[in-house]
Amino acid sequence: MTLSQTYADFATRLTIDAIPERVRERARYLILDSVGTGLAAVGAPWAEASFAAAGDLGSGTAPVLGYGRGLAMRDAALMNGLVMHGLDYDDTHARGIIHATVSAFPTALVAADKAGALGADLLVAYIAAMEVSTRVAAVGAGGFHGFGFHPTGLIGAFGSTLAAGRLLGLDARQIAMAQGIVLSMAGGSLEFLADGAWTKRLHPGWAASSALTAATLAKRGFVGPPAAYEGRFGLFALYLRDAAPALLDQATAGLGETWEIEAVSVKPLPACHMTHAAIDAAIALRSQHGLTAADIAQVTVLVPEAVIPIVCEPVAPKRTPRTGYDAQFSIPYTVATALLTGKFTLDALDPAALNDPEVLDLAARVTYAIDPDSDYPKHFTGEVIVETRDGRRLAHREGINRGASDRPLSNADIDAKYSENADRTVDATRAAHIRAAVLDMDRHPASALGDILAQRA
Repeated sequence: MTLSQTYADFATRLTIDAIPERVRERARYLILDSVGTGLAAVGAPWAEASFAAAGDLGSGTAPVLGYGRGLAMRDAALMNGLVMHGLDYDDTHARGIIHATVSAFPTALVAADKAGALGADLLVAYIAAMEVSTRVAAVGAGGFHGFGFHPTGLIGAFGSTLAAGRLLGLDARQIAMAQGIVLSMAGGSLEFLADGAWTKRLHPGWAASSALTAATLAKRGFVGPPAAYEGRFGLFALYLRDAAPALLDQATAGLGETWEIEAVSVKPLPACHMTHAAIDAAIALRSQHGLTAADIAQVTVLVPEAVIPIVCEPVAPKRTPRTGYDAQFSIPYTVATALLTGKFTLDALDPAALNDPEVLDLAARVTYAIDPDSDYPKHFTGEVIVETRDGRRLAHREGINRGASDRPLSNADIDAKYSENADRTVDATRAAHIRAAVLDMDRHPASALGDILAQRA
């Protein structure tokens, strides 16, 4: 069997009873986390511009988080993925380095709504998508990033196609075909790293929109290549430059028995996951030693070698980020902020914070070096070494980043994060209503969840 056939068989056969309750519960909390990050983004300039553009493309009745039911299914999926991922505060599967929920859930939400499916069907389709997207991304082991591709958009399209196919009534043969079709739609460039452009925010929503397109074409008999992954010009050959990557067995390892959802990390900080350990190390140093800007002569941050092009270079713009997105992908800025304030929140991404002269002055004194003891990508390690003006050398290391699968945020932690995010745009009563609807989704029609999420923020 091709991988497309294997995945299609898995997606069509999976039942809610075959999924352990602990996995279903964690899945609901991962969705709650992404809904919270999406609510916090409603009203942002890039979200408003995207919603206006989506309206120019057409209208419909599909649910859009915080924006009503005014868009067609594909455009609603695009918007939901965009707002849930737009603050870069959503979950991450470490081995695949992929934000999988923000394509899987937007796809499942609008497809289930269109199909009149039950919330339980939505949940199963979401889990199927997550299990495949994370495994396919893990084959790359960071290699997709190395060639300039963003796995969240590139790989998210494939898992999401399974969710779309299952909910839109495709059989296993059609779902296998849909994966071949979406191969010609998947993508996502990392060029946004050069200047903080908005394009990364589009990636998971575009993956969801592409998945819905591919599934609908396959349902109508459109023909795609059968070897979407392992073919001569399939996913791995094209995007990893290797037709038979060394970790190909990761594509199916434990499928249906070992649940990769349990290896998905929830972000405790609103920045690129690759900065988290360094931020926490900086916060610890400030707390332990009462550091002020005047105390600090030089800061060195030890990071995994593979993350240097993403969060450390080019050095000059990393030290003077122009946008919130620049800041989220900057070791100098995030570490300087954490050392000076003892925290890193969404407020650190506001224009006033980006222009804080004290933060920028300290960021200019932050350098980096390769962490020789890193086990990346298993963990996003980080160590901060501060040299003080009075000659001290202070260091703190975070060998396992907070939120990692073996140092996870609890469901209570996710609840607290959700409330903090939702409170930025909705009142406490509505936030509680949304929370209840998400955590109880498998007991009600999917359209009921869509109605609640779509209420205007």
